[in-house]
Amino acid sequence: MFDEPVAGAVPVYLRSGSAVLNESENVFLAMLDGWRAQQYARNLAPSTVDARRSIVLRFRGFAESYPWSWSVATVDEFFLEMRAIRGASRSTVLGYQNALRMFLEYLTDPAYGWSEQCWERFGDHPAQVFHEWNTARHAAEAIAEPGKRPYTRDELEDLFDCADERVLRIRRSGVKGWLPAFRIATLMKVAYAWGLRRNEVRQLDLVDLAYNPRARQFGDAGIIYVRFGKAMKGSPPKRRTVLTMPEFGWAVDCLQQWRDEIRPLYAPPGSTSLWPSERGNQIITAGQISRSFAEVKREAGLTDDLDFHSLRRSYVTHLVEEGYDAFFIQQQVGHEHASTTSIYTGLSPDYRARVVDDAIARMATEALAAKD
Repeated sequence: MFDEPVAGAVPVYLRSGSAVLNESENVFLAMLDGWRAQQYARNLAPSTVDARRSIVLRFRGFAESYPWSWSVATVDEFFLEMRAIRGASRSTVLGYQNALRMFLEYLTDPAYGWSEQCWERFGDHPAQVFHEWNTARHAAEAIAEPGKRPYTRDELEDLFDCADERVLRIRRSGVKGWLPAFRIATLMKVAYAWGLRRNEVRQLDLVDLAYNPRARQFGDAGIIYVRFGKAMKGSPPKRRTVLTMPEFGWAVDCLQQWRDEIRPLYAPPGSTSLWPSERGNQIITAGQISRSFAEVKREAGLTDDLDFHSLRRSYVTHLVEEGYDAFFIQQQVGHEHASTTSIYTGLSPDYRARVVDDAIARMATEALAAKD
């Protein structure tokens, strides 16, 4: 009689109508457990599920009430504090609103039985309080602050030179730390030269480097297989193949030096990660990359509108400036839509001036040909 019809439905012990200790809190926790089961049934990653659960818990703590008592006014107060007082970014606010909206969609869906259960126990029921008119809109696939931009070629040179000089300085001083410094210096160059996201580059393995018979000059680094690309909702990480481009052949030497000469001094036995951590067989964490990168960028004197992801923006921009086909670039970076790739592009003034000069020269040539 009480078999759960779908993952995430009201559990048996609550549908039996029996009383429970601390009724409101226990019903709320059962809601969270049910929502977790429902999301797992949709094949969402555990990290995504846990992050959304944390958002719901934070909102419940702010509201000091349970979902069957949440109101639009509470939503406004919560996000006013996030934006005006805590300085949360637009993308963070959007992520919170989406998670809370989905939680309430789950609770108000009759298939799961929560509305009926709350009415019987508390004389009230959950309602959707996140609407188009009181939440942010996700108008584009990528949301970045207006100041985020690619590096100029001079800035990239400064960044990479600073990273290399840091390795030499630490090594000459005789203190520990030159190996991690070498690691972040190489990792940054690889992220730029193959247009990789932070999570994509950090999870590279030795077997992800492959030979490209059409680009023999790059040896066994002519192809990089990305196995942990950005996933679509409910889907596993997207895989893609990134070809090594002639413009970034210098990075192949850096990568091979790390893999063949430096990494063996650092990697524990049995490790196959391209960027092993100091902790046994573990790979480097995203936090380690961010902290190390921030130190290099600060030493290089670069501004806050340039971040790790700007390396990927620079890759897209520089391929466009070299004249590569837009669809090819889209495939290289793994964007679902061409419009997303265009967002990443920040063409330099020199390139734009060159395009204008070429157009003027072409028009002049055509005019002379017409007179003849």
